[in-house]
Amino acid sequence: GFVAHTPEARYGESVPRFIIHWLVTALGLWVATRWVSGVHVASGGVLLVAALVLGFVNAFIRPLLVLLTLPFTILTLGLFYLVVNGAAIGLAAALGPGFGVATLGSAILGALVVGLVSVLFLVLNRRFLKGQK
Repeated sequence: GFVAHTPEARYGESVPRFIIHWLVTALGLWVATRWVSGVHVASGGVLLVAALVLGFVNAFIRPLLVLLTLPFTILTLGLFYLVVNGAAIGLAAALGPGFGVATLGSAILGALVVGLVSVLFLVLNRRFLKGQK
């Protein structure tokens, strides 16, 4: 079929993806608040704002952190990347009122939970889409 390559078509496709990614991140944060002691959100509204802030931190600040800590990540065979992800959640918590993490360990575990929820959603989404064809 015909695929439009206009900016409007690309914008129209990216907005739903952004919203889905934002909601999956919010779901991951919610699961983290339930499973990880030390990760707290004050309300559902705060959860949505925290997911938005985390998305911006992951998009703009985390890549710089990854680059700056690359030698440590290589020396630790990738394990330091967990610390970088935890730092991203910690930074998002510092920027978002009503969202908090008690320790770096809580932030790292929270980041793992958010990542696992995202991967689970991706796997289920791909299976569902394959079943539709």
